[in-house]
Amino acid sequence: MISLLNVVLAVTPTPDPDFDPNTVTPGVVGFIVVFLIGAATLLLGFDLVRRIRRTTYRAEITARLEAEIAERDADQSTPKTPGDKPE
Repeated sequence: MISLLNVVLAVTPTPDPDFDPNTVTPGVVGFIVVFLIGAATLLLGFDLVRRIRRTTYRAEITARLEAEIAERDADQSTPKTPGDKPE
């Protein structure tokens, strides 16, 4: 393990004395890449919300239709007056 550490330290170059790590920036290309990733994430979020909302509306409509059908079937099977018989 110590020999591996010695090899890594021997291969690692010494930093340039004029190099300031605080002035290193990703530049314009880095800004564009980060901006595009953020925009894609935002658009995917809007698409996700739209799809979830659509699915929720479909489930609500299906439940309403099933309730209306059950109500209609219940009305048809119960007699309206004491003399009526169910069909």
